[in-house]
Amino acid sequence: MSGNQLKKAGDNIEKVIVGKRESIDLILTALVEGGHVLLEDVPGTGKTKLAKALAKSVDCRFSRVQFTPDLLPSDVTGLNYYDQKQGEFLFREGPAFTNILLADEINRAAPRTQSSLLECMEEGQITTDGVTRKLEEPFFVIATQNPIENAGTFPLPEAQMDRFLMRLSLGMPTKEEEIEILDRFEKKDPLTELKPVCGAEDLKKARQEYREVYVHPELREYLVNLVRATRENGEILGGVSPRGSIAFYQSVKAFAYVQGRTYVVPEDIKTLAVPVLAHRLILGTGAGRERELIEKILGQVPVPTEDWGNVK
Repeated sequence: MSGNQLKKAGDNIEKVIVGKRESIDLILTALVEGGHVLLEDVPGTGKTKLAKALAKSVDCRFSRVQFTPDLLPSDVTGLNYYDQKQGEFLFREGPAFTNILLADEINRAAPRTQSSLLECMEEGQITTDGVTRKLEEPFFVIATQNPIENAGTFPLPEAQMDRFLMRLSLGMPTKEEEIEILDRFEKKDPLTELKPVCGAEDLKKARQEYREVYVHPELREYLVNLVRATRENGEILGGVSPRGSIAFYQSVKAFAYVQGRTYVVPEDIKTLAVPVLAHRLILGTGAGRERELIEKILGQVPVPTEDWGNVK
């Protein structure tokens, strides 16, 4: 799967989602990198349609789970039940046995149910009653939560937040984009006619190929300097961990691959800094300022200049 195919996948998704190309490219980046995405938006901004359009574009199985306070871990991962006809226990797969899983309003479920996704997201497997079952690749989680309505919710703990490669927000459309949305959806939903442009095997190949993207040593140092700045900032109680550094490094390579390049440029690092790093910060006070702090650090750390495609 080349960057050109990924561009076609992005173009395909844009037949349904209007005016959110950067967000689409970032989600494709997470898909290629093998990470997962947390979408924070109010209802009605297109989160579910985006997930479905992605699944249709890459010809993958799609499942959706509506997280509620009474949802049990087995409702997500599956459970063993006794079959009287066969006289034995059988395993019934939960919706997590899919390729693209939409975990809708994840923060409405109790922490025990939220944690049922930890093993899936980190190791690509599910363990039930001592038996471990591998999930089919690719496995990709898009979780959503409403950043405004907090009544009856359970905030995601740091361990769960750290499992997400990115935290994104689609945001509201512009006036022109909203007019186009009305025109596009006036007579029918374009999602119903969406056709795949690549398959699961293409994604597996892309997950190998993006690792060959070249990162100049000065850009690698620049990336590390940004991460270290989060640990040395007096307004940040806990900065980005080494696991976050690896996620940041791999994501900028995957983003360059999605753009059709074989090398990383400084703009890739700047584009990925907020979605990959902001949700990994722990603030003593002033929660909600994570984006502002990362942007402040981006303005303070010097950007090197070099021929970025010059492989040494």
